[in-house]
Amino acid sequence: MRACLFMLLWLAGMAAADAQQQKPTRFWNLTRHVINELSLAPAGTTNFGPNQCKNDKDGTVDPDERLRITGVPPGTYDIRLKDISGRQCIVRGVKVEAGEIFSIEEKELTACEKRGQFPMPIRPAS
Repeated sequence: MRACLFMLLWLAGMAAADAQQQKPTRFWNLTRHVINELSLAPAGTTNFGPNQCKNDKDGTVDPDERLRITGVPPGTYDIRLKDISGRQCIVRGVKVEAGEIFSIEEKELTACEKRGQFPMPIRPAS
C-alpha cells in the first residue's frame, strides 16, 4: 500500500515538473508605451539576441500585455527595449526564470534615449 502511494506521489511530482518546463517564459509590459523591440543579453554584455517582439502576431507588446519569450535560458539579463514613442532603454540585471513571467515597469526605465538624441553609452554592470 505504501509503495503504491509513494509511486502515485512520485508520478504526480514528475507530471507537475514536466508541466512547469512546458509553461512558456513570458515578459509583462508594465510601461506606458507599446514596445516594438525587446532583446536580451547576458548581464554585463552587449550580446543582445533577436527581437522577441517578433513572437507576437502584431510584432508589438501593448501596455499590460504579455509576450512569449523564446530561445532564452534562465539567468540574469540586460534588456534593451524600444517603444513607439522613439525611446530606447536598457534595463540591467533582470532575472529570467523558466516558465515564469518577468516584467518591466515604467519607473525602471531610467537609462533611456530618444531617437535623434546623443547615443546612450552602454556600460558593463558593476
